[in-house]
Formats: sequence, structure tokens, C-alpha cells
Amino acid sequence: MEKNLTVVLAGCGGMSRRWLEVAAQLDCLEVVGLVDLNEEAAKGKAADFGLPDAALGTDLAAVLDSTAPDLVFDCTVPEAHVHVTLEALKHGCHVMGEKPLADSMENARKMVAAAQEAGKLYAVIQNRRYDPRIRRLSKFLASGALGRITTINSDFYLGAHFGGFRDRMEHVLLLDMAIHTFDQARLLTGADPVGVYCKEWNPAGSWYDHDASAMALFDMTDGLVYNYRGSWCAEGLNTSWECDWRILCERGSAKWDGGDTMTAQVVRQTGGFMSEMEEVEIPPAEPAEKTGGHEGLIREFVHCVQTGDTPETICSDNIKSLAMVFGAIESAEAGRAVEIAQGIPPVGAIA
Repeated sequence: MEKNLTVVLAGCGGMSRRWLEVAAQLDCLEVVGLVDLNEEAAKGKAADFGLPDAALGTDLAAVLDSTAPDLVFDCTVPEAHVHVTLEALKHGCHVMGEKPLADSMENARKMVAAAQEAGKLYAVIQNRRYDPRIRRLSKFLASGALGRITTINSDFYLGAHFGGFRDRMEHVLLLDMAIHTFDQARLLTGADPVGVYCKEWNPAGSWYDHDASAMALFDMTDGLVYNYRGSWCAEGLNTSWECDWRILCERGSAKWDGGDTMTAQVVRQTGGFMSEMEEVEIPPAEPAEKTGGHEGLIREFVHCVQTGDTPETICSDNIKSLAMVFGAIESAEAGRAVEIAQGIPPVGAIA
């Protein structure tokens, strides 16, 4: 029988609502504490979700001391992830946090090492990889129906008028959004980053203070090449938030518009100037636990804590997606290609 678990949630801003909604659906999970630098925010979430007995406070260590939870959910800003995670691990808690894993590769490596040393799970929310449509495409590509993947391209073009802090951010597209796309590319290909050349710029007419457009060419393992093109100040003909994808394989190609349309063709006959192609059916998605965005990820994490299994977005794997972000930024700033695979911890269970 799977054991019941207690959890403290750190960071009671807008994003925490989704976490608390999922927690309320899990009979095996009890929220015993809420922490925020603004204690009124913690009080508000306790009232909204009917948690009159939850410990409230602004000091994470103090709340962990008083509640001794099994888990910590980290919904704080990226700059606070390293503090929350290290404090939670020091108190013997498993941790699941919002993306990105950390605000720097140095902090990310420190957090992964701490989780390994503590023998605890630390996983990251990458909700787009649990979209049932990308799971469908990923399974099809992994079947080998089109042969080995050689090249993958993704386009992300939106005219996003956020206002507020994003309009002032440096590397806004790469830091705030590309982690999703890079992680999707790793899911679809099963490949990891080796090196990257990236160009950032801020087009005429942009409402951002800094570069809001980027192109990045990644060398991946197994000789695969991944090409990312994106902009957050592209007016008109916008892609979906999930990107527009084209995947080239040895015997065919697949396309996905980020929505419900995906197509594939495979070589039927060669010998002429152009090979003869035929349409290939991409089998429909099968019901699976690994779907449902935040809900699917949180449910899987809780299950893994209960059973000793390893979450798909375990930190020792997710750090490779983060490395693509900071590798692209390093390349853009240096104006040259850079290596990005060195120093990434090996994939494996942290238990």
C-alpha cells in the first residue's frame, strides 16, 4: 500500500494555485505548510484551499522544522530555487520545483550534487513534455518507422505583449521560454546537447529592451543536428506555443504544427531523381499516466517518492535541457560556437 505523504509549498504566487489544485485531488497528499516572503500570500492560499491547520510563515527552515514534511514543492522565482532546494534537502525532503531548474549552471550542478548526496528525489516541472500530442509523436519517432532521426527543426514565432518585467529582461526568449522547446527537442530525439552556435538580436519595431529573437544550431549526440528559430516580437502568422516542428529521418520526414495536426511520409521507392513517398499514419495517442501537464508530472513525482521509481524529469536529466539554454546564451554573448556537454552529471536515479 502506498504511504500518505506531507508537503510544504514554498512560493504562494499565481503559479502555486495549480500545484495546490493538484494536491487537493491526491488523497495520499496533505499540505502541512505554506511559505512566502509575503506572509499574507500564504494566508490567502490557506484560506482559498481550506487549509486552516497548515503552518504559515516567511522562513522556510522554520516551517520545515515545525512540520517535518516528506516533500517540498518549490513555486518560487528562479533565483530562489537554489536556496529552497538546498534547504529542503538538508531537512530530508524530496523536492519538485518549477522550471527552470536553476538560475545558473553553477547552481544547477550544486543542486543535483546535493540531491544525490542526500539520496532524495529532485525533479522539475516540464509540463510541455507531458502534452499527449508530443507523447504521440515521440512514440511514433521512437518506433523507427521513418528510420533514425538526423535533423530536427523548431519554429517559435509569437508577438507577445507581456508588459512588465519581461519587457526589460536580457535574453528574454532564451531564458524565459526556450527551456520548454529545448526540452521538447530532447524528448522527441532522445539526444543530448554537445555544442551550439547561437545568434540573438532585437529586430526593428521590437517593444523589448533587449534581444527578443534568436536562432541556435545545436550539435547533439549521435550526429543529430537541431535547429531552433524563435522570436517573441513576431507580429502575424504566429506559431503555437508548442512550436512548429519538422523532423528529418533516414527514410522519411514528420511534421507537427504544435496543435492537432501531424503528418509523416516515408520512402516507398527510390531510383529516380526524387524518391516516391507515401503517407504514414501516426497512431493515435494511447491513454497514459504521463500526460496532463502539471497534474501528470506531480502525480508521477508523488508516485515515485512512494515506490522508489525515478521521475522522467529528474534533475540529473533535466539539467541537460538547462545546459542548452545557458550554452545558447554563452554562444550569443561570445559570438562563436561553444561546447555545452562538459560537466553535466550522468542520467540516473537519485535515490
